[in-house]
Amino acid sequence: MKLATSAQMKEMDRIAIEERGIASVTLMEHAAEGIVAAVQELWEARADRFLPQASGEVVLNQQRFPVESGAGNNGKRAAVFVGPGNNGGDGVAAARLLANGGWEVRVFLVGDSSKLTPDCAAMAARLPEAGLSLQPFPTDMSELCGLYAWCAGCAVFVDALFGVGLCRDVSGLFAAAIALMNSYETIPTVAADIASGLSADTGKVLGIAVHAAVTVTFSLAKPGHFADQGSLYTGKLIVHDIGIPDEILWQQELTDETIDAQFVREILPKRQPDGHKGTFGKDYILAGSVGFTGAPVFAARACVRTGAGLVTLGVPESVYPIVAGKCMEEMPYPLPDCCGKLASGAYGAICEKVEGASAVLLGPGLGRSEESDALVCRLIEELPQSLVVDADGLNALGAHIDRLRRRAGRVTVLTPHDGEFARLGGDLGRMSRMEAARAFAQEYGCILVLKGHRSIVAAPDGRVAINTTGNSGMAKGGSGDVLSGMVLALLGQGAGAFEAACAAVWLHGHAGDLAAAQRGEYSMTPSDLLDQIAPAILTLL
Repeated sequence: MKLATSAQMKEMDRIAIEERGIASVTLMEHAAEGIVAAVQELWEARADRFLPQASGEVVLNQQRFPVESGAGNNGKRAAVFVGPGNNGGDGVAAARLLANGGWEVRVFLVGDSSKLTPDCAAMAARLPEAGLSLQPFPTDMSELCGLYAWCAGCAVFVDALFGVGLCRDVSGLFAAAIALMNSYETIPTVAADIASGLSADTGKVLGIAVHAAVTVTFSLAKPGHFADQGSLYTGKLIVHDIGIPDEILWQQELTDETIDAQFVREILPKRQPDGHKGTFGKDYILAGSVGFTGAPVFAARACVRTGAGLVTLGVPESVYPIVAGKCMEEMPYPLPDCCGKLASGAYGAICEKVEGASAVLLGPGLGRSEESDALVCRLIEELPQSLVVDADGLNALGAHIDRLRRRAGRVTVLTPHDGEFARLGGDLGRMSRMEAARAFAQEYGCILVLKGHRSIVAAPDGRVAINTTGNSGMAKGGSGDVLSGMVLALLGQGAGAFEAACAAVWLHGHAGDLAAAQRGEYSMTPSDLLDQIAPAILTLL
């Protein structure tokens, strides 16, 4: 799914209105129709849970207030919270449509009425048609408590405080309105375009944000719906067509997208019916050390499970018996070591085995030593093959990042988590994860897989993809080793570097979701993840 930034959406709106002559209030009416449809869908799907309290009380600031029931309209009561901008205009129009459809509605303006945009003011002027008026969000404590009591009888809230242009922390009455919507766990909120308080471009929470049950976004989804914390606040995402012509939408250079099943299905390497083991990649893995014998096995098994034809696994001699005892399909062999970690004398033996390899993985469980780090950095600089660098390979590279520049023109995929990314020089302090990943990939000419909740894949040409699969049960040692093996396998089968990384990340997360469904997030293990790679791939075939 292609994603549009706030600046791109602003430009699309401008072209539609100024160059194509589409009335802005027409676009607003269409947006309101999408909001109302989402509210109605919620009502029809969950009416039994929307029945408001007929009695009870709200406690606020140590004062008790009786709940004002919404049972008079069969429980169809909605509170619409709007700002003075055009996003607020969407909400005002939706309030009118809801009232005309039999809902009991109150519309609360948060902010200065003198700052209403022309379109928002035009929609406010039509409220009397439905017997409504724009009410100021209360500042008096007793009035606020009364609002809380009335809202307790609501079936749904509509959040139209901010649009996609928010770029500062939320405060004052806006924060109070968001806090009100969030305070009722059983009353869902439908957000207009994006949950108020989220950055549309980064997914960061700007102080406080609405926990939406449903977000109705307009024309195209935004990065903030998926990235960072955005996916936790967006709820169900509905992309609603408001009438901007397709040619306007697609004439923008949309470099951001999500990774979904269709995306992966289209790029997954096809299996040739007459292929042999060499056809599907001869992959090489350099991994393992004393105390870290699981990592090389996880990476190698994942590589085989993801379709690799031949997998050679080089490990320090001192751990070779342990690793060899766990490998059946993979081909481990011993390398010279020093104190349980690779020695510099392993270079020649590695180069001999690597020759003819389709792709190479360096790093899982290697440990750290002066000799091992020097060896890894030398290989990163010299190997001509497509290369995946993970774990201690990344840590070794962090102190010698110039080696990465010297790989210019060759395929390099780095798979750090946030901590490893920081050691590589990634700037997560001043930039969002998306922005930092993009900047790093462009600066060093590599594919960067920034692992974590909603992993991000960035390419040197500026493309960024956000993963949509995975769960917290994958946050266990060994899961990253599985991912690096999967990336290696797809590279070895001839997938493009960006495409291989995207497909591996999605399949890895999907396998994790299947494992969680079977074992639960608490108890699932990286071994369970491995077992679900095959079912994950089968869902695409």
